[in-house]
Amino acid sequence: MVKSNLILVLGDQLTLDIAAIKKADKSKDYIILAEVDAEAEYVKHHPKKIAFIFSAMRHFATRLRKLGWKVLYSEINDPENSQNIIGEVLRYAEKVDANELVVTKPGEWRLIKVLEDIPLKVAILEDDRFIASHAEFENWASDKKTLRMEFFYREMRRKTNLLMDGDKPIGGKWNFDKENRKSPPKKIISPKVINFKNDETTENVLYLVNERYNSHFGELYPFNYAVTPEEANLALEKFINESLSLFGDYQDAMMLDEPFLYHALISLYLNTGLLDPLETCRKVEKAFINGVAPLNAVEGFIRQIIGWREYIRGIYFLKGPDYLDQNYLDAKRKLPSFYWSGDTKMRCVSQAVLQTKIHSYAHHIQRLMVTGNFALLADIDPKEVHYWYLSVYIDAFEWVEAPNTLGMSQFSDGGVVASKPYISSGAYINRMSNYCKKCHYDVKDKLGEKACPFNALYWSFLIRHKGKFSSNPRMAQMYRNWDRQDENVKTATLSKAQTILSQISKSGTI
Repeated sequence: MVKSNLILVLGDQLTLDIAAIKKADKSKDYIILAEVDAEAEYVKHHPKKIAFIFSAMRHFATRLRKLGWKVLYSEINDPENSQNIIGEVLRYAEKVDANELVVTKPGEWRLIKVLEDIPLKVAILEDDRFIASHAEFENWASDKKTLRMEFFYREMRRKTNLLMDGDKPIGGKWNFDKENRKSPPKKIISPKVINFKNDETTENVLYLVNERYNSHFGELYPFNYAVTPEEANLALEKFINESLSLFGDYQDAMMLDEPFLYHALISLYLNTGLLDPLETCRKVEKAFINGVAPLNAVEGFIRQIIGWREYIRGIYFLKGPDYLDQNYLDAKRKLPSFYWSGDTKMRCVSQAVLQTKIHSYAHHIQRLMVTGNFALLADIDPKEVHYWYLSVYIDAFEWVEAPNTLGMSQFSDGGVVASKPYISSGAYINRMSNYCKKCHYDVKDKLGEKACPFNALYWSFLIRHKGKFSSNPRMAQMYRNWDRQDENVKTATLSKAQTILSQISKSGTI
């Protein structure tokens, strides 16, 4: 008698196109999906994220059963649930007398190690949902002194033929990013987010999550995310039809009480398998071809997916598990309490944190140039920043979150991802948002009682780390600007920064 295999499908692998399912035999193999505390709590994930994944898993299990698959499903409140992935695999292996566990490679070194150590024959297959394989990325990186995304992106454009005219990019340029940095207009009418109606499955999950994980940061209700591929595609179509045309212009803009603006809100669906990345890009490309959206918007969107997303994944697996422990700037301060409470007089930070608390979402500039920028300027321990981002965002999975946080945002990898630290004073935030107009602090004040904390912290960061950055050609102008300042102003600026940091250390806020 031929023994069955167990096919483990993780919560971010919810597609029939996942490698482990494609290799499976419907007539004899069993698919395992397991809701477990260990995955919900290794960092205390936002309740919305837990609910989204559990509901999407249950809907996927229903789809599999309708297609004739044998599904072994562990619900979170099942008394037999061991509450960890390995425990559930071993429980089911004994139940069906399985020969082998087959799993698509997880996007987290923690889980990869756990699966490699399981007392069972295991086959870990490469996740081929991505455009670049691990071998392709390693080959691209092998002869490079610096691993810059822009050049990798061009290879992905050629490979996919997206926005290409033969061997040349449509429009004559690979990158239209300079056209995608407009400040927010005085008035904006952003499209309403699609209103999904929660079915009985989702309502049951919401009840369980509310009972079980109500101590986690974040608000569970209202819950308004897609949990099936059909719903995710509706969200994508709505974005293409209503937001894509202005996505490019205002993708870096930030506005009070406007958490979404013209962003797509689909990264969570791409990262969990509800949307296919290449198919998504082809739909967006078609919008340009049909005159629905301009080239700068479409190119900017496609670059985020086949360029940045693929590049970041490549970095994560190329650099290995030790990447998480790097701390190039030797930053050691604790994460301030206002990252959890939003209780700070800095309007930009409170907006980003409170928005995250409600929606489990903030767009890339809020993450990079507000919460990330402040953490970098204040020398916050990058691992604490990493855990915060992984905990609070609905689209955060370690393969995509860690290099974005540790490399792009916190420069803890010493320049693998970013060619310079992404830092700014309050001036950048003022230019790209309307946050500063209603802030307790004065963005134009450098040294007064109500001076914007970003201003002094910016210069203090540069001086603390001058030994590491003064020779960086992209930062030379910053140091020349400092050198031109009056000596008394320099002394006062550094003293102001120290006062700010001391206040945060004592009270947790500012």
